[in-house]
Amino acid sequence: MLLLEQILNGLQYSALLFLLASGLTLIFGIMGVINLAHGAFYMVGAFCAAYTASLSGSFWLAGLAAVIGAALYGLLIETAIMRRLYSRDHLDQVLATLAVVFFTNELITVMFGRSPPGMPTPEWYGNFVEVLPGLMYPVSRLLFIGAGALVAIAMWLLINHTRLGMLIRAGADDHEMVGALGVNISRLYTLVFVFGCVLCGLAGFMAAPLLSVEIGMGEKVLITTFVVIVVGGVGSVRGALAGALLIGMVDGLGRAYIPQLLDQLLPAEVSGTLSGGLISASAYIVMAVVLLVRPRGLLPARA
Repeated sequence: MLLLEQILNGLQYSALLFLLASGLTLIFGIMGVINLAHGAFYMVGAFCAAYTASLSGSFWLAGLAAVIGAALYGLLIETAIMRRLYSRDHLDQVLATLAVVFFTNELITVMFGRSPPGMPTPEWYGNFVEVLPGLMYPVSRLLFIGAGALVAIAMWLLINHTRLGMLIRAGADDHEMVGALGVNISRLYTLVFVFGCVLCGLAGFMAAPLLSVEIGMGEKVLITTFVVIVVGGVGSVRGALAGALLIGMVDGLGRAYIPQLLDQLLPAEVSGTLSGGLISASAYIVMAVVLLVRPRGLLPARA
């Protein structure tokens, strides 16, 4: 049962990573922008959800507020800052988006204060269901997994079976040619950026009841999100899904079995410290191994 429970925990973490990585890989794949501020929109979504839920008591209204809040803030940042960075080099992009991170942290502090708001949830959200005989699992985490699966299916349909998806794929290959054919590239960039922010808002809403809502929470998960993109393949939504599943499962299973394994091999005073370090470094170890075998990632964007 421990194995099945950790697999489900890994899937829940994978869903969070995919929600963040899919939007970020689209932004980088199409616009070529290194966006260090992506985690800030995740934080905005979480704070909007928690604050709305604390005021209204409505769980679903909190979700709507998270998505709309992240989308509007993303639209503001894209219009005011990001579109001026598309033609600049990566160093300028890194410095500007890092400034957005600091600005957003201070803005959230001014609006909500440094004390993170609590996220009230309906009674059913804290219940457990019997997934398999003898295995009870929280509804909240199953809902997170389901949301990630639905977003993955929706992303596949959007990218492969809609006109917007066709433009996104074409823009990733040759945005100058797409612009020459009459497509408003600036509007396409705005749509893609805001769409990535919507996914961040959704991730923030889903994570708010489970994780700590706090200033700087976006930076904590952003590095792992970049690892997911590198492992899966830069610019590839399929790669983001594959990378998220791999990193999420390694993290979930590693937390359960690495301490057990090291306890059998090493003295207790050594195994405790070493197991904690290995669990923290597991994503980077996986990235190094994948890049040795497949330098462009598991499922890179088609050339």
